[in-house]
Amino acid sequence: MNSLHRPRDEKNRRFVSLANPWVSDMKRFKKDKVTYFDYKDVKTLQRYVNAYGQIEPISRTGLSIKQQRQLATAIKRARHLALLPFVIQG
Repeated sequence: MNSLHRPRDEKNRRFVSLANPWVSDMKRFKKDKVTYFDYKDVKTLQRYVNAYGQIEPISRTGLSIKQQRQLATAIKRARHLALLPFVIQG
């Protein structure tokens, strides 16, 4: 194998990260063109909260650090105003 080319995951036909071959470069969510996360927009915020009510990490959301901070602040504000639950029951 030529070291100049990036390795490919043959099953899924995707490029594999050189730093960690087990993690692909593709993010779970594509980078949205959201410039501001509004705490009142519950439907958008629920996309970034998992089944247990936890905020998804950057590695799964695909957002930048600045966007991830804004997202976390918006989710915490929505939780404080009871628009989003702190814990999902079940």
